[in-house]
Amino acid sequence: MVDGDVLGKPKNEADAARMLRRLSGRTHTVITGVAVAWRDRLESGVEEVEVTFHALTDVAIRAYIATREPMDKAGAYGIQGFGATIVQRVHGDYFAVMGLPLQLLVRLLERVGILYAFGPLRLP
Repeated sequence: MVDGDVLGKPKNEADAARMLRRLSGRTHTVITGVAVAWRDRLESGVEEVEVTFHALTDVAIRAYIATREPMDKAGAYGIQGFGATIVQRVHGDYFAVMGLPLQLLVRLLERVGILYAFGPLRLP
């Protein structure tokens, strides 16, 4: 989310370039949710992570789009791939930016009784 707007997957290359220009040199918030259901328990949560981009030139944006990586990613970047080179800083759970907030997931698994804090799975 940047300036209160949700950035979904780009519709085309021009849309990807627009998103990347908007994120260039700025910090935005990635919001990722997860839910865990086990027996009669349901726990869910949302993780928010701040991501700061390097300032991007039009040449850098075109080169990144040419990799095709941004075309199926919300916000037009994938931090786990070439997009790592355009990210300056991540404040929060890196894995939440990839799409699965692992820190939150572990806490939810503990709450429903599947996992002890960083221990083995509990047998039923």
